[in-house]
Amino acid sequence: MAIHYGRLLLSSLILFVVVLTVLFLLLEIAPGDPIQNFVGDVPISPAFEAQIVAAFGLDRPLWERYLVYLGNVFRGELGYSFGTNEPVLELILNRAGNTLAIAVPAFIISTTLGIVLGAIAARTRKRWLDGGISAGAVALFSVPNFWLGMLLIIVFSIQLGWLPTQGKAPYGQDGIDIRYMVLPVITMASTELAFKTRIMRSSMIESLGQDFIDTARSKGLPSQRVLWRHALPNALLPMVTVAGYSLGFILAGSVLVESVFGWPGMGLLFVDAIQRQDNQVVLGVAIFLTITILLANILTDITYGIVDPRLRAQFSRKVAAS
Repeated sequence: MAIHYGRLLLSSLILFVVVLTVLFLLLEIAPGDPIQNFVGDVPISPAFEAQIVAAFGLDRPLWERYLVYLGNVFRGELGYSFGTNEPVLELILNRAGNTLAIAVPAFIISTTLGIVLGAIAARTRKRWLDGGISAGAVALFSVPNFWLGMLLIIVFSIQLGWLPTQGKAPYGQDGIDIRYMVLPVITMASTELAFKTRIMRSSMIESLGQDFIDTARSKGLPSQRVLWRHALPNALLPMVTVAGYSLGFILAGSVLVESVFGWPGMGLLFVDAIQRQDNQVVLGVAIFLTITILLANILTDITYGIVDPRLRAQFSRKVAAS
């Protein structure tokens, strides 16, 4: 088991370095002048420009800048923003809490409702209910979340006036107002809810067709107990993997959702940095999201090994044989 998780950590580290390298090279060949974006439209002298270039290390060869940046990343230093000259890590951490404030509820809602709706669709004998849940999941999965967000703003904010359109709190108020979270959370959870419902339905149908379910029914157990005590735990195993990956998709989708709702999180910071060509911030946010997704995948693999008795038995047999 230690060898298995060691390989998992090594592969995650290699993947992280590959992603960082690709992003670094792509931003290097991207058009634009970061120095001009730093100073704005104000004309500067060649001497001052050379001073800025030297301060940010842009006068060094590409390979040297890459190695320096790679070493700084492993030390927890993501550089400084071209636009504000603030530490990139500090900018990200100031926004990370806002992103998690809507990403975590979206993850919990999509996972819980996906399990419940998928189980109901698989177990129900009413064709119209199964068809309605399945069709709704397909339709919801097909709708882009940013388009759904704009539609929710038109209906619930502009026409009905029930919920605010953008921001995280009224002007001048600190903290997060729950009313401002409703639409972003619904938008962020929509696609994952549809996907998890379909996965859970398929997994539950497969679980209900297993021999141990027939054995439980032959013993005279009530149908509800067979469903929730025997079929559901076995059907939840694929959902462990799906739930782990979905957290990464939710965080990646926050870029569009936060742009639609003006939510001051990492996604909006990422978009603003791209528009300003602030490469250090773009790299920092991408690295932060990559690390979060890799950690979620590692925790998913560990959790799956704990809850799946087949994997536990496999490791036990290897230990006993050795």
